[in-house]
Amino acid sequence: MDFRIVVDSCCELVDELKEFGVKRVPLTMRVGDLEFRDDENLDLGHFIKVMNSSPNPPTSSCPSPAEYADIFKESNKTTFVVTLSNKLSGSYNSANLAKSMVEEEGHDVHVFDSKSASAGEILVALKIKELIEKGLPKAAIIEKVEHFINNMRTFFVLENLNTLVKNGRINKIVAGLAQVLNIRAVLGSDDGNISFFARARGAKMAVEKLLDMIKKYGEDTKDKILVVTHCNNHEYAKMLCDKAKELFNFKKIYLAPTGGLSSMYANEGGIIIAF
Repeated sequence: MDFRIVVDSCCELVDELKEFGVKRVPLTMRVGDLEFRDDENLDLGHFIKVMNSSPNPPTSSCPSPAEYADIFKESNKTTFVVTLSNKLSGSYNSANLAKSMVEEEGHDVHVFDSKSASAGEILVALKIKELIEKGLPKAAIIEKVEHFINNMRTFFVLENLNTLVKNGRINKIVAGLAQVLNIRAVLGSDDGNISFFARARGAKMAVEKLLDMIKKYGEDTKDKILVVTHCNNHEYAKMLCDKAKELFNFKKIYLAPTGGLSSMYANEGGIIIAF
């Protein structure tokens, strides 16, 4: 096989991607003076506890071009890279700088801006894997994946608004009212940016609203994959998957817990879907 896949750590590795040998390049999270590397050694429970107990907003930094370049140099195969949305992180730009560095040494790299995160990145990586296994050439894979990204939809519901409050993305009073009234915002990717789509009262209604998003934006789902990721909310994420199986005809549904970077923004109870 002449191709391989590299992702940043906002892409959780489901079993199929692990078995395919997908490489993951870690981002770094910081809470106050503490630094957490988003790799296989991360104690996710400890990180979330520290993040929620700190008055300081958590921040993140993308992999350096050198970190990407080291991974790119490990193989002479063409490397397809999937990163966080360029509008949310510097990971895409960092990967492209690394691409320029290693191509001078004869390595072949193409970087995809997922225009998404977490579940959306998983979906893009799975699409690349599918096209590689079909034996398509590089140019055809790039064309089809870019088209796929432009038509993919990502939505998410946040149960805990702490991170958004600390980062100044949402007013403390609004967040407090939302908690008191048990209201959850249904947000989604809009060409890589985050936009508001709906509101729901309670966790079960939030699941229903996400199903409504699939119904409204999913069109014919028979040839599509649904990916659901969650931060310590397996019960409702599983409920979403089960109801999606009943209501739609996805060819496959994946359910996975979020990693460090995804959990930083989704926080406790967050659910992300992509299709």
